[in-house]
Amino acid sequence: MKNIGILLSGRGSNLKAIAENISAGKIPGAKISTVISNKPDAGGLELARQLGLEAVVLPSKGKEREEHDREVAAVLQKHQVDLVCLAGYMRLLSPWFVRQFPHRILNIHPSLLPAFPGLEAQEQAFAYGVKVAGCTVHFVDEELDHGAIIVQKAIPVLENDDEHTLAKRILEQEHIAYSEAINVVLTGKFEVAGRRLVRK
Repeated sequence: MKNIGILLSGRGSNLKAIAENISAGKIPGAKISTVISNKPDAGGLELARQLGLEAVVLPSKGKEREEHDREVAAVLQKHQVDLVCLAGYMRLLSPWFVRQFPHRILNIHPSLLPAFPGLEAQEQAFAYGVKVAGCTVHFVDEELDHGAIIVQKAIPVLENDDEHTLAKRILEQEHIAYSEAINVVLTGKFEVAGRRLVRK
């Protein structure tokens, strides 16, 4: 059984999708062993408790990045986590943390990277007038929204879309893409050659 640790700062919609996909057998041989939030009021914590999962609050306010990351890593290591999934985790990870979990930290970003990294990617894409948008699941490295891409899902931007309808349709794809990427990584049937992830 592979243990997944989820880090979140918000409502936890990707946590819910991952948990549902595990229950439905779409991510075989895996379980969520801990959910950690740096925000005491994150909706994802209550969701985790409703799902019967351990929910841990490790407030980041006023702490140096690496100091907080060491607290997070200690909880993940206690639970022998095989894979760390960032699900709306609104903190940059320290290089120290990334080195603890090489090719074992995944992030989901609501754009087709390398386009529109950083915050409010859907709004950036809409304002730019793109005709195709989507989401990317990638490995986390020491740069923002930069590691090797595992899965991308693309959707057309419709003539009647606004920022909100586009964001909603991207989120639906996120819920599919994240579980697909988790399966790729947990099976170990891949190698990373430069920036490219090649499935075996």
